[in-house]
Amino acid sequence: MARFGLVLAMALCLTVSVFPDTTTAQLKPNFYGKSCPNVEAIVRKVVQQKIKETFVTIPATLRLFFHDCFVNGCDASVMIQSTPNNKAEKDHPDNLSLAGDGFDVVIKAKKAIDANPGCKNKVSCADILALATRDVIVAAKGPSYTVELGRRDGLVSTAASVNGNLPGPNDNVDKLNKLFAKNKLTQEDMIALSGAHTLGFAHCSKVANRIYNFNRTHPVDPTINKAYVKELQAACPKKVDPRIAINMDPVTPRTFDNVYYKNLQQGKGLFTSDQVLFTDRRSRPTVDAWANSSPAFNAAFIKAMTKLGRVGIKVGRNGNIRRDCGAFN
Repeated sequence: MARFGLVLAMALCLTVSVFPDTTTAQLKPNFYGKSCPNVEAIVRKVVQQKIKETFVTIPATLRLFFHDCFVNGCDASVMIQSTPNNKAEKDHPDNLSLAGDGFDVVIKAKKAIDANPGCKNKVSCADILALATRDVIVAAKGPSYTVELGRRDGLVSTAASVNGNLPGPNDNVDKLNKLFAKNKLTQEDMIALSGAHTLGFAHCSKVANRIYNFNRTHPVDPTINKAYVKELQAACPKKVDPRIAINMDPVTPRTFDNVYYKNLQQGKGLFTSDQVLFTDRRSRPTVDAWANSSPAFNAAFIKAMTKLGRVGIKVGRNGNIRRDCGAFN
């Protein structure tokens, strides 16, 4: 039996090496050209309406897409609700801070798509999330880009699968590079995707150690701008309500732009994992380049988002088209 397993494994390795990965080849912008030609317009309309209700929709959707893709690939598995027999991804501690507005916009877009008789049960939740992510970036005055489509929704979602697969606020460049490399993303991709922190907010608990208890020698992280420290301490007192949140970008928190990198040059990165991009000599040249050129950053971001959207996708029988984005069906 063991010998048969070895032969099978060798055969599988040979298959992988001889035949290239075809999953990304099956993604294409006009995947729904015949089955649901208006899908992008439908999603965009829902996104725009949701943003009118709350700006939080923008950073919430962008963050939801990233958290989805980095755990089991871009398959909307992060949207699955837990059941008595299964604790799903969304209930892992690292995902509890995902704002509900990101989930809501995908659910509403799915409902709007399925209300169209020609589109019903033909568009995956994973593709809807990918389209909504592009649309919120555009709504925040960021770059538009073509979204590759054809993903199926994942068949598995477990909280345990989240462990060690999402970057943390205290990560250094080595740890970030290793984590992104697992998803076939380069250091440049990592720095570009970190630029999404030009939008959104974080809870005070995520930065408390940097401004109150950094290490034995320095209570405050010495890489933080001194004036910025005072702002953070005023917004996040030591015994602050854990629900209090602060902007990731203290300058233009509602605009997708390259100010994030300019902030890093001034010691105004909110997380350690942000500021290290400037303090580490390997990543600093890229930060400097994008701080000086918005077009260069936008081009790199589009490239990185396209690569991110290909991570671990499910096609064919490896996934399905959910009727309810929050349940396997």
